[in-house]
Amino acid sequence: MSRKILVLEDEANIRSFIIINLKRAGYETIEAGTGQDALDQIRHNPDIDVALLDVMLPDTDGFEVCRRIRGSNKRIGIIMLTARTQEMDKVTGLMMGADDYVTKPFSPAELTARIDALCRRATGETIMSTDEITYPPFRLSIANRTLEKNGQQVKLTQVEYSIIKLFMENTGKALPREEILETVWGKDYIGEAKIVDVNIRRLRIKIEDDAQNPKFINTVWGYGYKWGS
Repeated sequence: MSRKILVLEDEANIRSFIIINLKRAGYETIEAGTGQDALDQIRHNPDIDVALLDVMLPDTDGFEVCRRIRGSNKRIGIIMLTARTQEMDKVTGLMMGADDYVTKPFSPAELTARIDALCRRATGETIMSTDEITYPPFRLSIANRTLEKNGQQVKLTQVEYSIIKLFMENTGKALPREEILETVWGKDYIGEAKIVDVNIRRLRIKIEDDAQNPKFINTVWGYGYKWGS
């Protein structure tokens, strides 16, 4: 079954270029030229696997579209497409709920590799397992790919779930950024390691009582992160 990809890009020639290459790679594509078009397509096509969101749009910006998609859908993979290289744009997209970003100009091979990685994360683990990992007040269900804190579900993206699972499987062990990057984003990931830090920041906001003074995701300065004491 082919994966369904939403392409939000207001420039028709760029959009066509992306779609042609995605179809060659075996993906089914849905296109949108405005932020509202994209949100309508998401509503009408709940089986979309990955959304590619251009940052610069005529009616809004990709960050707002990302935020609104994430408000109702934690499952979908989101990749921001931006012509700007400022660090803050990358951080903003990730904090809004994006899983990855690609800076224009990019090669078709790079884009399809990022999409492939997101799709693998969404389906790479068997649903047959009923295992759970508990670390009070948390309970991670491997079968349902969900996290609960004090019995209340914490809404996680696929990337956030993968990071939490890695941490809870390695409680008390300091994990270098490179290991987190390779495990969660894949060995062939060609982006920046800073994506790990931004996702950790986002996770702390969701799971810590005080994100500024974390008790669960602790920083190991100059190295990486550790779950627990």
